Amino acid sequence: MLRKNTPALAIGEEPLGKIGGHDIEIYLDVETPHPPMLRRPPCTESLETRKETEKHVNKLLDMDVIRNIGHNDIVEITTPMLITWHDGKSRLRGCLRALNNYTKANRYPIPRIPHAPDKMSKDKYISKMDCMKGFHQNSVKPNSNKLLRILCNMGIY
Repeated sequence: MLRKNTPALAIGEEPLGKIGGHDIEIYLDVETPHPPMLRRPPCTESLETRKETEKHVNKLLDMDVIRNIGHNDIVEITTPMLITWHDGKSRLRGCLRALNNYTKANRYPIPRIPHAPDKMSKDKYISKMDCMKGFHQNSVKPNSNKLLRILCNMGIY
């Protein structure tokens, strides 16, 4: 089973795995033209934060997680990127609050703990997911990419 699903696993120096066949599609509650709140400018950054942003963006470009948006691409929605600091380490984040306000919610109820043993009693394999990495590795369907344009002083990705 592990050999069959090797591409989904982060192995060795690879920080991300690729879960195939489970692309997420995002739907908005509003039609075009989109509200101005969905077209946000980049956040103001200090010199130190700019250097960290550049480092994170270049790493994501090298891993083919993001791509630079070309001049011919239509950009209707932009989400500013920001750097947060914790214990001296930087983390790149997209400020998706405005997008969340206009996104149709998916309803996936969290299973109740008392029901879990009954459902798992017939299962052959049981695994767990790392919440810090696993949920952030799903890819997005191509028609939803346009909703996740992230913006910084280096450009749009």
